[in-house]
Formats: sequence, structure tokens, C-alpha cells
Amino acid sequence: MAKWWRSLRTAIQSPRQPLSPPQPFQSSRYHTIQAIPREVVGSRVSAREREQGRIPAVVFSQSLLDINPSNRYTSRKRLLTTEKKQIQAILKSVELPFFCSTTFPLQIRAGTGSSVLLESGTVLPIKIHRDEKTGKILNLVFAWADEGTEMKVDVPVVFKGEENCPGLKKGGHLKMMRSTLKYLCPAEHIPQKIEVDISNLDIEDGLFMRDIEVHSSLKLLSKNENMPVCKIVATNLDTPESTALNLESSEPAEKQPVECL
Repeated sequence: MAKWWRSLRTAIQSPRQPLSPPQPFQSSRYHTIQAIPREVVGSRVSAREREQGRIPAVVFSQSLLDINPSNRYTSRKRLLTTEKKQIQAILKSVELPFFCSTTFPLQIRAGTGSSVLLESGTVLPIKIHRDEKTGKILNLVFAWADEGTEMKVDVPVVFKGEENCPGLKKGGHLKMMRSTLKYLCPAEHIPQKIEVDISNLDIEDGLFMRDIEVHSSLKLLSKNENMPVCKIVATNLDTPESTALNLESSEPAEKQPVECL
């Protein structure tokens, strides 16, 4: 560990109308995660850290998760501990699931309260390990996300425009088929979320992966861009409004096949 200390010096719109530019990419620059090195590992050591109000963490290159061993490299793997209170404050500000699609500055200092900065960079949260019974955070996993680094990110999908959606006004309901979309992103262009506008969708209308507009540097990691993201489906409601709506139809409604994921 001492060796690297001495060597230290990073929306969619409906296709029925023109697409607006993607939202600016968000990064929680106002949250700088503070950490200190962790030289001793083990369950007992980790338990003692948690008792002292700290959370064990690790940060490494995302390439270590690559299925192909030839694409993995171990540079800059750091074992750390972080302040529990700070992590809890960040999770209140940047709620799940957006925490794992948001990059954060990281500062590694020589010790608790130390002004000596050993290393700094930008990280992307990869996983939060919690106790199954209590829900308490056991440890955190981060990946280096310095500028120019390509990251595989599951970006959360957020739907908007429900209040103006014709299909919902007619009694249909929104069938959400994708809660996230996986992209290969430059670290500086990771979107915190993908906004899907359903304000122009009628019953049986849907949106597909190919309809999503994102920054040109992002690459969708899906073999089929025709996979559905959402659809407005009919709901059989025994109400006067739905009965009147059915009587107004001159032709019987065709039964639509269920979209496959």
C-alpha cells in the first residue's frame, strides 16, 4: 500500500413530435466522498469499522468485472473506509436508483481528519451490500470513472407526461417493461436518468429502445433496439365512462398480442 502512496500526483420525446436535446448530464460535485486507506481486511476488521461509524469500501477499474479475462486489469485497486454519516446523507440527497448512475468526486486522505491528500478521482457506485435482516449498509463497491473512461451503466428510466397522456385519460394504464437501460458511456457523459415522455401516447401505443434519444457518445448495449420500453394498455373498467367509450366505437377492438421482453 505504501508504494502507491509515494507515487500519487478524475430524454426521450415521443416520435410523434420533434425530439428536444438530451438533458445535461448530472454529477454530484457538491458531494465529495471522503475515504481513508484500509490496509487490513477480514470480517472482524470490517465489523469493527462499522461499530466505529465507518463503512468498508473498495474502488477499482470496472474492467475487473469483464467476462473476458483478457480485458481485465487490476491497476488502482484501493481498499478504503468511508464515513457512514456522509454516505447516508448522500443517499438521502441522491436517492436510489439514481445513486448507481451518478458519479462522485473521491478524496483519499491519510487518516480521519487528516489534511494530507493521498489520491483523488471520480468514482461511480457499482453496488451497495446490505444486511438482509437489518438493511444496514455492510460495504460499498465503486469503479474509477475519470474523464475519458468508458463505463457500462444501467441508467434508470423515468416516465413523465402522465397527466397529459390520452391513453391514460381514456382509462388505460402504463405498462412499464424496462426500469433501466444499459449503455456504454464515457464517464463524463453518464446520464443520471433517462426521461421517457408518454404525453402523446394513446391506448395500444408504445415506445421502444430505438425511440430513446441520448448523447451521441452513448452506445445502447442491447442486441435488439426494437425491444419495448413501455406501452399504454387498455383496462376493462365497469364504469359508465368506459361503457360509453365502447358504444362509441363502430368496430370491435382487435385483441393486441402481448409484447415480449
